[in-house]
Amino acid sequence: MSKTKVLIIEDEIKMARFIELELKYEDYIVTVSNDGREGLDTFLNGEFDMVLLDLMLPGLNGFEICRRIRKVSNVPVIMLTAKDEVMDKVAGLDIGANDYITKPFAIEELLARMRAVLRRSPSKNQNGTIIKFKDVEMDLESRIVRVKGNVVELTKKEFEVLLYLAQNKNTVLSREQIFNKVWGQEVGETNIVDVYIRYIRTKIDERFSERYIYTARGEGYFIKDEEE
Repeated sequence: MSKTKVLIIEDEIKMARFIELELKYEDYIVTVSNDGREGLDTFLNGEFDMVLLDLMLPGLNGFEICRRIRKVSNVPVIMLTAKDEVMDKVAGLDIGANDYITKPFAIEELLARMRAVLRRSPSKNQNGTIIKFKDVEMDLESRIVRVKGNVVELTKKEFEVLLYLAQNKNTVLSREQIFNKVWGQEVGETNIVDVYIRYIRTKIDERFSERYIYTARGEGYFIKDEEE
């Protein structure tokens, strides 16, 4: 069984070191960052099973980091903060944190909360977690998309549209099929599909000067591996 990889983003050096040592003793693989922006970059360019995230950080605060993480990943996030106001807790949970623990805390409580959050998270699937086409990789577990090795930030719906196309490579999918699959409705404004395709093309096709999503005029959209 693979070890759990944890990223700690905490600017209090002694606190970060204390948590790091305790987690390593519990057999976690630990990476530490003491700066918000650096921590976010570390997350986007690595693979982690959990993030322990301080709220008040230099560079980028914990709320903003959590918001950006949620654009690309469902990885469990536990916020660590000295603030105890109810609204701060609500705000953290609303933007996607899985749990919230107030300093000072006993390490036993943190470990218990980590175990509980990991139990609630989808278990790792050793097969089929990565979908590839051309030089694009989609990680189904972390919901991270990489193009030519570069992380691309997609919203939840953008990811789902691209994923549905990637799961049906070389098959033309109609707007109705995509709308039904991603938005869960059989009837609706299917023009929204065209809007999201444009969003994705701006972030992927245009950015990397490559065609990834093809249009079948009058029919729909599709993805293929081979070059034109």
